Amino acid sequence: MIFDEEINQIIRGLKPSGIRKFFDIAATRKNVVSLGVGEPDFITPWHIREAAIYAIEKGRTFYTGNKGLSALRQGICAYYKRRFNVQYDPEENCIVTVGGSEAIDIVMRTILKPGDEVILPTPAYVAYRAIIEMAEGKVVEVEMKEEEKFRLTPEALKKVITNKTKAVILNFPGNPTGGVMSREDYARIVPILKEHGIFAVTDEIYAELTYEGKHCSIAEFSEIKDQTIVINGFSKAYSMTGYRVGYILAHKDLIEMMLKIHQYTIMCATTSSQFAAIEAINNGDHDIAVMAESFRQRRNYIVKELNRIGLKTHMPAGAFYVFPSIKVTGLSSEKFCEQLLDQQNLALVPGNAFGDAGEGYVRISYAYSLDEIKTAISRLERFLKENMK
Repeated sequence: MIFDEEINQIIRGLKPSGIRKFFDIAATRKNVVSLGVGEPDFITPWHIREAAIYAIEKGRTFYTGNKGLSALRQGICAYYKRRFNVQYDPEENCIVTVGGSEAIDIVMRTILKPGDEVILPTPAYVAYRAIIEMAEGKVVEVEMKEEEKFRLTPEALKKVITNKTKAVILNFPGNPTGGVMSREDYARIVPILKEHGIFAVTDEIYAELTYEGKHCSIAEFSEIKDQTIVINGFSKAYSMTGYRVGYILAHKDLIEMMLKIHQYTIMCATTSSQFAAIEAINNGDHDIAVMAESFRQRRNYIVKELNRIGLKTHMPAGAFYVFPSIKVTGLSSEKFCEQLLDQQNLALVPGNAFGDAGEGYVRISYAYSLDEIKTAISRLERFLKENMK
Protein backbone atom coordinates (compact mmCIF):
# COMPACT_ATOMS: atom_id res chain seq x y z
CA MET A 1 0.00 0.00 0.00
CA ILE A 2 1.23 3.50 -0.85
CA PHE A 3 0.48 5.26 2.42
CA ASP A 4 1.20 8.77 1.16
CA GLU A 5 -1.83 8.53 -1.09
CA GLU A 6 -4.07 7.30 1.72
CA ILE A 7 -3.12 9.74 4.48
CA ASN A 8 -5.15 12.89 5.15
CA GLN A 9 -3.19 15.63 3.38
CA ILE A 10 -3.65 18.12 6.20
CA ILE A 11 -2.02 15.72 8.63
CA ARG A 12 0.69 14.82 6.15
CA GLY A 13 1.61 18.48 5.80
CA LEU A 14 1.92 19.20 9.52
CA LYS A 15 5.43 19.89 10.77
CA PRO A 16 6.68 18.02 13.86
CA SER A 17 6.96 20.09 17.03
CA GLY A 18 10.14 22.17 17.14
CA ILE A 19 10.12 21.83 20.92
CA ARG A 20 10.09 18.05 20.95
CA LYS A 21 12.83 17.79 18.31
CA PHE A 22 15.59 19.14 20.55
CA PHE A 23 14.17 17.52 23.68
CA ASP A 24 14.22 14.11 21.99
CA ILE A 25 17.79 14.56 20.77
CA ALA A 26 18.89 15.65 24.24
CA ALA A 27 17.28 12.54 25.77
CA THR A 28 19.67 10.31 23.80
CA ARG A 29 22.83 11.95 25.19
CA LYS A 30 24.61 11.91 28.52
CA ASN A 31 25.22 14.97 30.70
CA VAL A 32 22.83 17.15 28.71
CA VAL A 33 21.25 20.12 30.45
CA SER A 34 17.87 20.77 28.85
CA LEU A 35 15.93 23.97 29.47
CA GLY A 36 13.55 23.23 26.64
CA VAL A 37 10.33 21.92 28.15
CA GLY A 38 7.80 24.08 29.97
CA GLU A 39 7.16 21.89 32.97
CA PRO A 40 7.43 23.07 36.59
CA ASP A 41 10.11 21.26 38.56
CA PHE A 42 7.98 21.24 41.71
CA ILE A 43 6.37 18.00 42.83
CA THR A 44 2.60 18.35 43.00
CA PRO A 45 1.78 19.55 46.54
CA TRP A 46 1.09 16.64 48.88
CA HIS A 47 -2.50 17.55 49.76
CA ILE A 48 -3.34 17.43 46.03
CA ARG A 49 -1.57 14.10 45.48
CA GLU A 50 -3.30 12.77 48.58
CA ALA A 51 -6.71 13.63 47.11
CA ALA A 52 -5.92 11.58 44.01
CA ILE A 53 -4.67 8.66 46.10
CA TYR A 54 -7.73 8.77 48.36
CA ALA A 55 -10.05 8.75 45.35
CA ILE A 56 -8.39 5.58 44.04
CA GLU A 57 -8.37 3.94 47.48
CA LYS A 58 -12.10 4.58 47.80
CA GLY A 59 -12.80 3.10 44.38
CA ARG A 60 -13.77 6.38 42.77
CA THR A 61 -12.61 5.16 39.39
CA PHE A 62 -15.89 5.41 37.51
CA TYR A 63 -16.75 7.59 34.52
CA THR A 64 -17.88 11.05 35.52
CA GLY A 65 -20.44 13.08 33.62
CA ASN A 66 -19.18 14.37 30.30
CA LYS A 67 -18.78 17.92 31.61
CA GLY A 68 -16.76 16.71 34.60
CA LEU A 69 -17.50 16.39 38.29
CA SER A 70 -19.98 18.98 39.48
CA ALA A 71 -17.83 19.83 42.49
CA LEU A 72 -14.89 20.55 40.20
CA ARG A 73 -16.90 22.79 37.90
CA GLN A 74 -18.23 24.65 40.91
CA GLY A 75 -14.68 25.08 42.18
CA ILE A 76 -13.46 26.35 38.80
CA CYS A 77 -16.20 28.96 38.53
CA ALA A 78 -15.69 30.05 42.15
CA TYR A 79 -11.96 30.34 41.43
CA TYR A 80 -12.52 32.59 38.39
CA LYS A 81 -14.78 34.81 40.45
CA ARG A 82 -12.35 34.89 43.39
CA ARG A 83 -9.14 35.41 41.44
CA PHE A 84 -10.20 37.30 38.30
CA ASN A 85 -13.66 38.71 39.05
CA VAL A 86 -15.32 36.84 36.18
CA GLN A 87 -18.68 35.13 36.74
CA TYR A 88 -19.58 31.80 35.12
CA ASP A 89 -22.24 29.21 35.90
CA PRO A 90 -20.81 25.74 36.60
CA GLU A 91 -23.74 23.94 34.96
CA GLU A 92 -24.07 26.07 31.83
CA ASN A 93 -20.65 27.54 31.12
CA CYS A 94 -17.97 24.97 32.00
CA ILE A 95 -16.46 21.76 30.58
CA VAL A 96 -13.57 19.88 32.21
CA THR A 97 -11.14 18.66 29.53
CA VAL A 98 -8.03 16.52 29.23
CA GLY A 99 -5.60 19.37 29.70
CA GLY A 100 -5.61 22.69 27.91
CA SER A 101 -4.60 20.93 24.69
CA GLU A 102 -7.91 19.12 24.30
CA ALA A 103 -9.67 22.37 25.13
CA ILE A 104 -7.92 24.20 22.28
CA ASP A 105 -8.77 21.35 19.92
CA ILE A 106 -12.49 21.16 20.62
CA VAL A 107 -12.84 24.94 20.61
CA MET A 108 -11.36 25.16 17.11
CA ARG A 109 -13.33 22.23 15.78
CA THR A 110 -16.51 23.82 17.12
CA ILE A 111 -16.17 27.35 15.81
CA LEU A 112 -14.27 26.91 12.54
CA LYS A 113 -15.66 26.17 9.11
CA PRO A 114 -13.29 25.32 6.23
CA GLY A 115 -11.40 28.43 5.19
CA ASP A 116 -12.19 30.50 8.28
CA GLU A 117 -9.23 32.60 9.39
CA VAL A 118 -7.76 32.66 12.88
CA ILE A 119 -5.45 35.50 13.83
CA LEU A 120 -2.42 34.14 15.66
CA PRO A 121 -0.14 36.64 17.41
CA THR A 122 3.39 35.30 17.05
CA PRO A 123 5.78 34.10 18.39
CA ALA A 124 3.19 31.61 19.62
CA TYR A 125 2.87 28.22 21.29
CA VAL A 126 3.55 25.56 18.66
CA ALA A 127 0.25 23.66 18.96
CA TYR A 128 -2.05 26.49 17.91
CA ARG A 129 -1.16 26.44 14.23
CA ALA A 130 -1.44 22.67 13.93
CA ILE A 131 -4.80 22.53 15.72
CA ILE A 132 -6.24 25.33 13.59
CA GLU A 133 -5.08 23.63 10.40
CA MET A 134 -6.47 20.25 11.49
CA ALA A 135 -9.83 22.01 11.94
CA GLU A 136 -9.49 23.25 8.31
CA GLY A 137 -8.95 26.82 9.38
CA LYS A 138 -6.34 29.22 8.03
CA VAL A 139 -3.71 30.78 10.27
CA VAL A 140 -3.06 34.49 9.82
CA GLU A 141 0.04 35.52 11.75
CA VAL A 142 0.44 38.93 13.29
CA GLU A 143 3.90 39.73 14.64
CA MET A 144 4.34 40.92 18.21
CA LYS A 145 7.51 42.93 18.68
CA GLU A 146 10.04 42.94 21.49
CA GLU A 147 10.01 46.73 21.65
CA GLU A 148 6.27 46.52 22.39
CA LYS A 149 6.91 43.89 25.10
CA PHE A 150 5.37 41.19 22.90
CA ARG A 151 1.84 42.54 23.29
CA LEU A 152 -0.92 42.59 20.66
CA THR A 153 -1.55 46.17 19.56
CA PRO A 154 -4.81 47.41 18.02
CA GLU A 155 -2.90 48.72 15.00
CA ALA A 156 -1.42 45.30 14.26
CA LEU A 157 -4.76 43.57 14.84
CA LYS A 158 -6.68 45.83 12.47
CA LYS A 159 -4.24 45.19 9.62
CA VAL A 160 -4.98 41.47 9.44
CA ILE A 161 -8.77 41.39 9.88
CA THR A 162 -10.71 40.29 6.80
CA ASN A 163 -14.27 39.18 6.13
CA LYS A 164 -13.11 35.62 6.80
CA THR A 165 -11.71 36.32 10.27
CA LYS A 166 -13.43 34.06 12.80
CA ALA A 167 -11.25 34.26 15.91
CA VAL A 168 -8.08 35.57 17.49
CA ILE A 169 -5.89 33.53 19.83
CA LEU A 170 -4.90 35.41 22.97
CA ASN A 171 -2.21 33.67 25.03
CA PHE A 172 -1.22 36.01 27.84
CA PRO A 173 0.95 35.56 29.80
CA GLY A 174 2.52 34.18 26.66
CA ASN A 175 4.55 31.18 25.65
CA PRO A 176 7.36 31.66 24.54
CA THR A 177 7.78 35.39 25.18
CA GLY A 178 6.37 35.97 28.67
CA GLY A 179 4.39 38.89 27.26
CA VAL A 180 1.38 40.13 29.25
CA MET A 181 -1.68 42.17 28.31
CA SER A 182 -2.92 44.64 30.93
CA ARG A 183 -6.54 45.72 31.31
CA GLU A 184 -5.62 48.90 29.43
CA ASP A 185 -4.12 46.86 26.59
CA TYR A 186 -7.27 44.76 26.28
CA ALA A 187 -9.48 47.84 26.41
CA ARG A 188 -7.84 49.02 23.19
CA ILE A 189 -8.65 45.83 21.23
CA VAL A 190 -12.06 44.96 22.71
CA PRO A 191 -13.97 47.50 20.52
CA ILE A 192 -12.31 46.00 17.42
CA LEU A 193 -13.36 42.46 18.35
CA LYS A 194 -16.86 43.69 19.17
CA GLU A 195 -17.22 45.58 15.89
CA HIS A 196 -16.19 42.61 13.75
CA GLY A 197 -17.84 39.86 15.82
CA ILE A 198 -14.54 38.01 16.30
CA PHE A 199 -14.21 35.25 18.89
CA ALA A 200 -11.59 35.95 21.55
CA VAL A 201 -10.07 32.54 22.39
CA THR A 202 -8.04 33.33 25.49
CA ASP A 203 -5.59 30.68 26.70
CA GLU A 204 -4.87 31.65 30.32
CA ILE A 205 -2.83 28.62 31.38
CA TYR A 206 -0.11 30.93 32.80
CA ALA A 207 -2.52 33.37 34.47
CA GLU A 208 -1.17 32.70 37.96
CA LEU A 209 2.38 33.38 36.78
CA THR A 210 1.88 37.12 36.32
CA TYR A 211 4.68 39.02 38.02
CA GLU A 212 3.74 42.66 37.49
CA GLY A 213 0.35 43.37 39.04
CA LYS A 214 -2.55 40.95 38.65
CA HIS A 215 -3.67 38.88 35.67
CA CYS A 216 -6.50 40.41 33.65
CA SER A 217 -8.81 38.17 31.63
CA ILE A 218 -10.44 39.63 28.56
CA ALA A 219 -13.57 37.85 29.80
CA GLU A 220 -13.88 40.71 32.31
CA PHE A 221 -15.17 42.89 29.48
CA SER A 222 -18.92 42.31 29.55
CA GLU A 223 -19.45 43.75 26.06
CA ILE A 224 -17.65 40.79 24.45
CA LYS A 225 -18.10 38.10 27.09
CA ASP A 226 -20.49 36.12 24.87
CA GLN A 227 -17.84 35.91 22.15
CA THR A 228 -15.01 35.11 24.61
CA ILE A 229 -13.86 31.52 25.15
CA VAL A 230 -11.59 30.97 28.16
CA ILE A 231 -9.15 28.04 28.20
CA ASN A 232 -7.23 27.19 31.34
CA GLY A 233 -5.95 24.23 33.35
CA PHE A 234 -4.05 22.92 36.33
CA SER A 235 -0.67 22.04 34.83
CA LYS A 236 1.29 25.23 35.39
CA ALA A 237 -0.29 26.88 38.43
CA TYR A 238 -0.37 23.74 40.58
CA SER A 239 2.47 21.73 39.00
CA MET A 240 0.01 19.09 37.80
CA THR A 241 1.22 18.49 34.25
CA GLY A 242 0.74 14.71 34.26
CA TYR A 243 -2.78 14.84 35.67
CA ARG A 244 -4.05 16.30 32.39
CA VAL A 245 -6.90 18.46 33.64
CA GLY A 246 -8.02 21.58 31.81
CA TYR A 247 -11.27 23.40 31.25
CA ILE A 248 -13.28 25.70 29.01
CA LEU A 249 -15.48 28.58 30.15
CA ALA A 250 -17.83 29.99 27.52
CA HIS A 251 -21.40 30.90 26.56
CA LYS A 252 -23.80 28.02 27.20
CA ASP A 253 -24.66 27.63 23.49
CA LEU A 254 -20.97 27.16 22.66
CA ILE A 255 -20.49 24.78 25.58
CA GLU A 256 -23.38 22.66 24.32
CA MET A 257 -21.71 22.27 20.91
CA MET A 258 -18.22 21.65 22.30
CA LEU A 259 -19.64 19.00 24.59
CA LYS A 260 -20.67 16.94 21.55
CA ILE A 261 -17.06 16.60 20.42
CA HIS A 262 -15.82 15.98 23.95
CA GLN A 263 -18.34 13.25 24.73
CA TYR A 264 -17.72 11.33 21.52
CA THR A 265 -13.91 11.50 21.61
CA ILE A 266 -12.94 11.64 25.28
CA MET A 267 -16.03 10.82 27.40
CA CYS A 268 -14.53 12.54 30.46
CA ALA A 269 -11.26 13.59 32.05
CA THR A 270 -9.57 11.04 34.32
CA THR A 271 -11.62 10.65 37.49
CA SER A 272 -8.80 10.54 40.06
CA SER A 273 -7.24 13.61 38.43
CA GLN A 274 -10.53 15.45 38.75
CA PHE A 275 -10.64 14.72 42.49
CA ALA A 276 -7.07 16.03 42.79
CA ALA A 277 -8.11 19.14 40.87
CA ILE A 278 -11.00 19.76 43.29
CA GLU A 279 -8.51 19.88 46.14
CA ALA A 280 -6.18 22.14 44.16
CA ILE A 281 -8.82 24.66 43.10
CA ASN A 282 -10.34 24.92 46.57
CA ASN A 283 -7.23 24.82 48.76
CA GLY A 284 -4.26 25.57 46.51
CA ASP A 285 -3.98 29.38 46.55
CA HIS A 286 -1.02 29.20 48.95
CA ASP A 287 0.78 26.69 46.69
CA ILE A 288 0.34 29.05 43.75
CA ALA A 289 1.91 31.92 45.68
CA VAL A 290 4.92 29.88 46.83
CA MET A 291 5.73 28.53 43.37
CA ALA A 292 5.14 31.87 41.64
CA GLU A 293 7.58 33.61 43.98
CA SER A 294 10.24 30.99 43.23
CA PHE A 295 9.74 31.48 39.49
CA ARG A 296 10.00 35.24 39.95
CA GLN A 297 13.40 34.85 41.60
CA ARG A 298 14.62 32.52 38.85
CA ARG A 299 13.37 34.96 36.21
CA ASN A 300 15.27 37.84 37.77
CA TYR A 301 18.46 35.80 37.94
CA ILE A 302 18.40 34.39 34.41
CA VAL A 303 17.53 37.72 32.75
CA LYS A 304 20.38 39.43 34.57
CA GLU A 305 22.84 36.68 33.62
CA LEU A 306 21.79 36.48 29.97
CA ASN A 307 22.26 40.21 29.55
CA ARG A 308 25.63 40.00 31.35
CA ILE A 309 26.99 37.39 28.93
CA GLY A 310 25.89 39.41 25.91
CA LEU A 311 22.46 38.12 24.92
CA LYS A 312 19.93 40.96 24.94
CA THR A 313 16.95 39.72 26.95
CA HIS A 314 13.79 41.62 27.84
CA MET A 315 12.23 41.09 31.26
CA PRO A 316 9.17 38.83 30.79
CA ALA A 317 6.13 39.89 32.79
CA GLY A 318 4.66 36.39 33.05
CA ALA A 319 4.91 32.62 32.41
CA PHE A 320 8.29 30.91 32.98
CA TYR A 321 10.23 31.55 29.78
CA VAL A 322 12.79 34.05 28.62
CA PHE A 323 13.21 34.84 24.94
CA PRO A 324 16.71 36.22 24.43
CA SER A 325 17.87 37.59 21.09
CA ILE A 326 20.77 35.67 19.56
CA LYS A 327 21.10 37.99 16.55
CA VAL A 328 24.50 39.18 17.78
CA THR A 329 25.91 35.73 16.95
CA GLY A 330 24.96 35.92 13.28
CA LEU A 331 23.51 32.40 13.52
CA SER A 332 19.97 31.39 12.71
CA SER A 333 17.90 30.16 15.65
CA GLU A 334 18.06 26.59 14.38
CA LYS A 335 21.82 26.65 13.78
CA PHE A 336 22.48 28.28 17.16
CA CYS A 337 20.59 25.53 19.01
CA GLU A 338 22.18 22.75 16.98
CA GLN A 339 25.71 23.99 17.62
CA LEU A 340 24.99 24.70 21.28
CA LEU A 341 23.75 21.14 21.79
CA ASP A 342 26.70 19.65 19.89
CA GLN A 343 29.40 21.72 21.58
CA GLN A 344 28.08 22.27 25.10
CA ASN A 345 25.40 19.63 25.69
CA LEU A 346 22.86 22.38 26.33
CA ALA A 347 19.39 22.05 24.80
CA LEU A 348 17.26 25.13 24.13
CA VAL A 349 14.40 25.70 21.69
CA PRO A 350 14.94 27.75 18.50
CA GLY A 351 12.69 30.77 18.28
CA ASN A 352 11.48 29.92 14.78
CA ALA A 353 9.68 26.89 16.26
CA PHE A 354 7.11 29.48 17.40
CA GLY A 355 6.62 31.09 13.99
CA ASP A 356 8.65 33.24 11.63
CA ALA A 357 8.54 36.13 14.11
CA GLY A 358 10.64 34.04 16.49
CA GLU A 359 13.66 33.87 14.17
CA GLY A 360 16.69 35.41 15.84
CA TYR A 361 15.61 34.30 19.31
CA VAL A 362 15.72 31.18 21.46
CA ARG A 363 13.33 30.09 24.18
CA ILE A 364 14.73 29.18 27.58
CA SER A 365 12.49 27.77 30.29
CA TYR A 366 13.33 28.71 33.86
CA ALA A 367 10.97 26.09 35.27
CA TYR A 368 14.08 24.25 36.40
CA SER A 369 16.24 24.31 39.52
CA LEU A 370 18.58 27.24 40.09
CA ASP A 371 21.54 24.83 39.92
CA GLU A 372 20.49 23.70 36.43
CA ILE A 373 19.99 27.30 35.35
CA LYS A 374 23.46 28.25 36.62
CA THR A 375 25.02 25.32 34.77
CA ALA A 376 23.18 26.33 31.60
CA ILE A 377 24.39 29.92 31.86
CA SER A 378 27.97 28.72 32.31
CA ARG A 379 27.77 26.52 29.20
CA LEU A 380 26.07 29.24 27.20
CA GLU A 381 28.73 31.78 28.18
CA ARG A 382 31.48 29.35 27.16
CA PHE A 383 29.74 28.73 23.82
CA LEU A 384 29.52 32.46 23.08
CA LYS A 385 33.17 33.04 23.92
CA GLU A 386 34.31 30.16 21.71
CA ASN A 387 32.14 31.13 18.74
CA MET A 388 32.39 34.93 18.78
CA LYS A 389 36.15 35.43 18.76
